[in-house]
Amino acid sequence: MRGRNLSSSMSAQIQRSNRSPLLLFTLSLLAISILFILVFLSPSNPNPTSFHHPISSLKPETSFVISLEHFLTHKAPKSPPSRDDTVPAAGDVEQASRKLDEALSEAEMGRVVRDPYYPLGSPIRVYVYEMPWKFTYDLLWLFRNSYRETSNLTSNGSPVHRLIEQHSIDYWLWADLIAPESERLLKGVVRVYRQEEADLFYIPFFTTISFFLLEKQQCKSLYREALKWVTDQPAWKRSEGRDHILPVHHPWSFKTVRKSMKKAIWLLPDMDSTGNWYKPGQVYLEKDLILPYVPNVDLCDRKCLTDGQSKRNVLLFFRGRLKRNAGGKIRAKLVGELSGADDVIIEEGTAGEGGKAAAQNGMRKSTFCLNPAGDTPSSARLFDAIVSGCIPVIVSDELELPFEGILDYRKIALFVSSSDALKAGWLLTYLRSVSAADIRRLQQNLAKFSRHFLYSSPALPMGPEDLAWKMIAGKLVNIKLHTRRSQRVVKESRSVCSCECRPSNLTNSPPPSLL
Repeated sequence: MRGRNLSSSMSAQIQRSNRSPLLLFTLSLLAISILFILVFLSPSNPNPTSFHHPISSLKPETSFVISLEHFLTHKAPKSPPSRDDTVPAAGDVEQASRKLDEALSEAEMGRVVRDPYYPLGSPIRVYVYEMPWKFTYDLLWLFRNSYRETSNLTSNGSPVHRLIEQHSIDYWLWADLIAPESERLLKGVVRVYRQEEADLFYIPFFTTISFFLLEKQQCKSLYREALKWVTDQPAWKRSEGRDHILPVHHPWSFKTVRKSMKKAIWLLPDMDSTGNWYKPGQVYLEKDLILPYVPNVDLCDRKCLTDGQSKRNVLLFFRGRLKRNAGGKIRAKLVGELSGADDVIIEEGTAGEGGKAAAQNGMRKSTFCLNPAGDTPSSARLFDAIVSGCIPVIVSDELELPFEGILDYRKIALFVSSSDALKAGWLLTYLRSVSAADIRRLQQNLAKFSRHFLYSSPALPMGPEDLAWKMIAGKLVNIKLHTRRSQRVVKESRSVCSCECRPSNLTNSPPPSLL
């Protein structure tokens, strides 16, 4: 009897012990299910598959003045760092350059071995020089403290500070690069703090601000100091500047010394072929990068475009300087051809505050916006038209466009050769022959493309900062090739290859049927 009871007791214990793990598993599964429902399907997260960056819900700031004010008052350091990127003593530069070259080569081979998709699958690693403040923060403060009080004008009547805003690409790129990684949205480029980890080196010198706001001799002196500071760096010596990024977006900026940095990657507004701004061999597409001007007018978003569609009763609009030099002489000829035509507005004007309002109003009431060449093949007017929803009519045979390796401008603009545009009656006949369906398609594409030309803080994916790094990524292998090749080629025995032999850029006017 005792044996039977003992046996029964042991069986019950075994059954209970067998049920316990099953019970625990069931309870655990139930708890996880409840947690999933509460967290992922609650109203606070209506889309369980989406992930939101902590700052992605913030409205990006696209005003240079407002962004700069916030940066200087809330983010900029209050005093210079205890040390910047100190230039080595003369006798140590070559040794430092060789040591850096060995470290970079070793690091790069490690990345090649570890990453089967390198360099296509890797973010660009950029080292940002810590330059003395006279090249960086002091110039930003100079702009900030003077833009309200000054009414300085250039020789052609354009407000100086407005021009600086139009060419402020150096600020937007730099501000994104130095922002804490937790505040950045771009993943195609990362800042590194050790030179031996870098693919590229960024030179944060505000060349446009210094050109316009410093006295002439003071500016030239600062340019010479910046040139010496950069070219004395071991990283520059190693590559002769081929892997260095130099923002010179205004064609006058850094002009007196930039010939000594012609192997660097220049960030430009265009590639003037007349020789007025850039000498032969200084700039070319394989090496340099075209970046859009900062728009001078406010964005006309989808609601603005929809609401204003019925108000676009002007066929063709232009506001700007009517007499320009070099390739811009076509403006005066076009004025003679178009003046007096019905539903065409041609106005003289500059980029001041009143000019901004007049240009914005005119573009938002027009179907087409005329974009002829100026002193250089490009102008900020093109990007004003794009963000205004006004179809650009580009009459600039030598024009090169930003991000053309990514964007197809035929989807948003009409390209007309200078010879066709100057034929009596040709241009207006051509524009009036564009079908309503084609106009609608071009306008819809403008609404989609606008984001590619709006600099902002924080910088946004597919914005101009992001596209700039995507374009540079495509150049990276070639940069490394020419850097390595230059280190071993015997220059006395043969010339180093260049990319200067390239076909000229000629515009052909397409018939409307091909739009």
